[in-house]
Amino acid sequence: MDLNKSLSDVIALIAGVVAVVAPFIWASGSTAAGQPLLVVGALLVVSSLWALLGAGGASSWVTAALGALLFVAPWAFGFDGTAAAAWTAWIAGAATVIVGLWTAIQTRSGTPARA
Repeated sequence: MDLNKSLSDVIALIAGVVAVVAPFIWASGSTAAGQPLLVVGALLVVSSLWALLGAGGASSWVTAALGALLFVAPWAFGFDGTAAAAWTAWIAGAATVIVGLWTAIQTRSGTPARA
Protein backbone atom coordinates (compact mmCIF):
# COMPACT_ATOMS: atom_id res chain seq x y z
CA MET A 1 0.00 0.00 0.00
CA ASP A 2 1.37 3.39 -1.00
CA LEU A 3 1.22 5.61 2.08
CA ASN A 4 1.21 8.87 0.08
CA LYS A 5 -1.63 7.67 -2.12
CA SER A 6 -3.70 6.52 0.85
CA LEU A 7 -3.06 9.78 2.73
CA SER A 8 -4.26 11.80 -0.25
CA ASP A 9 -7.33 9.57 -0.50
CA VAL A 10 -8.10 10.12 3.18
CA ILE A 11 -7.82 13.89 2.74
CA ALA A 12 -10.02 13.73 -0.38
CA LEU A 13 -12.53 11.64 1.58
CA ILE A 14 -12.63 14.19 4.40
CA ALA A 15 -12.99 17.08 1.92
CA GLY A 16 -15.79 15.23 0.15
CA VAL A 17 -17.65 14.51 3.38
CA VAL A 18 -17.31 18.17 4.41
CA ALA A 19 -18.70 19.27 1.03
CA VAL A 20 -21.63 16.84 1.27
CA VAL A 21 -22.49 17.82 4.85
CA ALA A 22 -22.11 21.59 4.36
CA PRO A 23 -25.48 22.30 2.68
CA PHE A 24 -27.29 20.63 5.56
CA ILE A 25 -25.42 22.16 8.50
CA TRP A 26 -23.51 25.44 8.17
CA ALA A 27 -24.29 26.43 4.56
CA SER A 28 -28.02 25.82 4.65
CA GLY A 29 -28.84 29.44 3.76
CA SER A 30 -27.65 29.07 0.16
CA THR A 31 -29.90 27.24 -2.26
CA ALA A 32 -27.44 27.66 -5.15
CA ALA A 33 -24.68 25.87 -3.24
CA GLY A 34 -26.62 22.70 -2.47
CA GLN A 35 -26.30 20.78 -5.70
CA PRO A 36 -22.68 21.58 -6.60
CA LEU A 37 -21.43 20.79 -3.11
CA LEU A 38 -23.45 17.58 -2.96
CA VAL A 39 -22.51 16.29 -6.39
CA VAL A 40 -18.79 17.06 -6.34
CA GLY A 41 -18.51 16.06 -2.69
CA ALA A 42 -20.22 12.75 -3.39
CA LEU A 43 -17.90 12.09 -6.33
CA LEU A 44 -14.91 12.75 -4.09
CA VAL A 45 -16.28 10.44 -1.39
CA VAL A 46 -16.98 7.61 -3.84
CA SER A 47 -13.64 7.85 -5.64
CA SER A 48 -11.60 8.07 -2.44
CA LEU A 49 -13.49 5.21 -0.78
CA TRP A 50 -13.00 3.17 -3.92
CA ALA A 51 -9.27 3.78 -3.76
CA LEU A 52 -9.01 3.24 0.01
CA LEU A 53 -10.80 -0.10 -0.23
CA GLY A 54 -8.16 -1.29 -2.68
CA ALA A 55 -10.22 -1.34 -5.84
CA GLY A 56 -7.94 1.04 -7.72
CA GLY A 57 -10.08 4.12 -7.64
CA ALA A 58 -9.68 7.29 -9.59
CA SER A 59 -6.22 8.54 -10.39
CA SER A 60 -4.69 11.41 -8.51
CA TRP A 61 -5.23 13.60 -11.57
CA VAL A 62 -8.98 12.95 -11.37
CA THR A 63 -8.94 13.77 -7.68
CA ALA A 64 -7.15 17.05 -8.42
CA ALA A 65 -9.66 17.84 -11.19
CA LEU A 66 -12.59 17.24 -8.85
CA GLY A 67 -10.93 19.50 -6.30
CA ALA A 68 -10.50 22.21 -8.94
CA LEU A 69 -14.16 21.86 -9.89
CA LEU A 70 -15.12 22.22 -6.25
CA PHE A 71 -12.85 25.27 -5.93
CA VAL A 72 -14.42 27.14 -8.88
CA ALA A 73 -17.98 26.10 -8.02
CA PRO A 74 -18.81 29.27 -6.02
CA TRP A 75 -18.12 31.47 -9.05
CA ALA A 76 -19.57 29.06 -11.59
CA PHE A 77 -22.83 28.49 -9.73
CA GLY A 78 -23.17 31.94 -8.18
CA PHE A 79 -22.88 31.28 -4.47
CA ASP A 80 -19.68 33.24 -3.92
CA GLY A 81 -21.68 35.78 -1.88
CA THR A 82 -22.65 33.14 0.67
CA ALA A 83 -19.64 33.01 2.97
CA ALA A 84 -20.13 29.60 4.59
CA ALA A 85 -20.80 27.70 1.37
CA ALA A 86 -18.13 29.51 -0.63
CA TRP A 87 -15.39 29.08 1.97
CA THR A 88 -16.28 25.42 2.34
CA ALA A 89 -15.89 24.92 -1.40
CA TRP A 90 -12.68 26.94 -1.58
CA ILE A 91 -10.95 25.23 1.36
CA ALA A 92 -12.07 21.69 0.52
CA GLY A 93 -11.29 22.21 -3.16
CA ALA A 94 -7.84 23.68 -2.51
CA ALA A 95 -6.91 20.88 -0.12
CA THR A 96 -8.02 18.27 -2.63
CA VAL A 97 -6.14 19.91 -5.50
CA ILE A 98 -2.95 20.17 -3.45
CA VAL A 99 -2.91 16.54 -2.32
CA GLY A 100 -4.09 15.27 -5.70
CA LEU A 101 -1.36 17.10 -7.59
CA TRP A 102 1.26 16.24 -4.98
CA THR A 103 0.47 12.53 -5.26
CA ALA A 104 0.22 12.62 -9.04
CA ILE A 105 3.59 14.33 -9.41
CA GLN A 106 5.26 12.00 -6.89
CA THR A 107 3.78 8.94 -8.59
CA ARG A 108 4.83 10.14 -12.02
CA SER A 109 8.39 10.94 -11.05
CA GLY A 110 8.76 7.69 -9.12
CA THR A 111 10.27 9.42 -6.11
CA PRO A 112 8.70 9.07 -2.69
CA ALA A 113 7.33 12.23 -1.15
CA ARG A 114 9.13 13.54 1.90
CA ALA A 115 6.95 14.84 4.67
